[in-house]
Amino acid sequence: MKLEDLGYNYEFEKFRLDNKLDMFETGRVITEHKERYIVKTTDGEFEAEITGNIRFTANGREDFPAVGDWVAMTTYEPDFAVIHHILPRFSTIKRQAVGQFGEIQIIATNIDYAFLVQSVDRDFNINRLERYLIVCNSSKVNPIIVLTKIDLINEQQVSALLEKIKVRINNVPIIPISNESHEGYESIKGTIKKGKTYCMLGSSGVGKSTLLNNLSGKTIMRTEPISQSTDKGRHITSQRELIILENGGILIDNPGMKEVSIADSTNGLEITFDRIISLSRYCKFIDCTHTNEMGCSVLEAVDKGEIAVASYENYLKMEREKARFESTLAERRNIDRQFGKMMKNYKKDINKNR
Repeated sequence: MKLEDLGYNYEFEKFRLDNKLDMFETGRVITEHKERYIVKTTDGEFEAEITGNIRFTANGREDFPAVGDWVAMTTYEPDFAVIHHILPRFSTIKRQAVGQFGEIQIIATNIDYAFLVQSVDRDFNINRLERYLIVCNSSKVNPIIVLTKIDLINEQQVSALLEKIKVRINNVPIIPISNESHEGYESIKGTIKKGKTYCMLGSSGVGKSTLLNNLSGKTIMRTEPISQSTDKGRHITSQRELIILENGGILIDNPGMKEVSIADSTNGLEITFDRIISLSRYCKFIDCTHTNEMGCSVLEAVDKGEIAVASYENYLKMEREKARFESTLAERRNIDRQFGKMMKNYKKDINKNR
């Protein structure tokens, strides 16, 4: 196996050489669990931990390794390693950490494509799809919508769902599949390219693990049926893991996510709702909130049916959520700066008194 089979490319190699990291082994993080990592290299898999320097200089979760990262490390016998450096990421899929507003949780890094998986029955929710699209667009990851369990409904119902999505979401591939009959599998396999990295985003119980098992041709992830008492999926996948498929594609499976709170401080929201953003340029007021202003081009388009009411309402909700996140992030950074200044002054006082 070559590093290129794991997704390694010229940019990673250039950084490694430019920064004189060639004295270290190079590998990719394939599993993460409580700051313990499994890293895959050309020589096999190593259980790894980070150096104290990485831990103590980290400003937040983004400074720790995550599944998908390329790392420079020292290996020891028989199968242990210490991670010294994380190579720069070309993409990072992240969300707000559950129950910790303003904190970021990394889902996966160095991802080329994301399968946004929803089932056509209980789980189908276009608002959530738009949420996933914001995550992808802010992460510079190409989204592909996958609708599972189409064997539970007829062709007319499938067509109707596809039209509902297309009314609100443009220029994103949609692949309907059945994990039972494997209908649509040729289409999804056709999107998977050798050396490219894919991840799955979706709730529990939508068929992600079954899809992964079928694509890999073996049982990698344990699956269970939907709970009849709660009508919800069970969290079978408990950690992120990277798998190399037979055709050379690289797939990361993720735990099902009940909450997908956006951590978008870039332009993911604007890309996802580009029609609304384009119309907002023609509003009478520069600071138009698109809620009750006279001369609002967005409200006019909603009234005329040019923009779906549900999409408009979801945009406002996501805009408020983004504003709260950015406000909290700015507040946390200010606290960090104040703490850093306090520590700097403290060290000065200590040195003076010596």
